[in-house]
Amino acid sequence: MGLPLAGVASPILDQGEIERRIAELRSVENWLNMNLNVLRMTIQGLEMQKSSLAAMREAAKAQDRVGPADYGPAAPPEAPPDIQRCADSLTGRGGPSTRRRDPAKK
Repeated sequence: MGLPLAGVASPILDQGEIERRIAELRSVENWLNMNLNVLRMTIQGLEMQKSSLAAMREAAKAQDRVGPADYGPAAPPEAPPDIQRCADSLTGRGGPSTRRRDPAKK
């Protein structure tokens, strides 16, 4: 039939038996609390998974709406003007005014 309800059975007069039952019930309480904490962590983990999936789906929908063709071709980064002049002079694209003359050549 299961466990008797507290107070339904005849009262226990032996103090040792009462202490044993209290210790037994505290063990059951601790086991239940541990399982409750595991259950809470499992629920929290599933909620985090759910929100992550929803965020990924929204990002995918946004990407579908924008599409990669809307971005256009990627432009190469531009160098600052002084670095560009230096690079042009080294590669010979700077014209005669930016090239250094070789002192050995006349």
